[in-house]
Amino acid sequence: MADDAPKSAYELAMERLRRKDSEEGVEERPLTAEQKAAIAEARQVYEARIAEREILHHAALRKATSYEEVERLNQELRRDRDRLASDRDEKMVKIRRSD
Repeated sequence: MADDAPKSAYELAMERLRRKDSEEGVEERPLTAEQKAAIAEARQVYEARIAEREILHHAALRKATSYEEVERLNQELRRDRDRLASDRDEKMVKIRRSD
């Protein structure tokens, strides 16, 4: 019955990727304990960096004097979050590929 539940876009995308990998002959290897630890550490480091950036953002917002400045600060935060998430994901991919 759980299979009848609607799937999220993430779950659907993961199914497509698994199907594509199996068609291309890519084998799925389980992560080692070292890889799991390195991935957990990378997540923690990047979560801390994002939290630090958000604290700085809130401090800058308190000093903002115009709507345009607030919008600029919000855009900078979005860009920084996206960049940090991208960096984190790249690092995690490298960790997964290492043996």
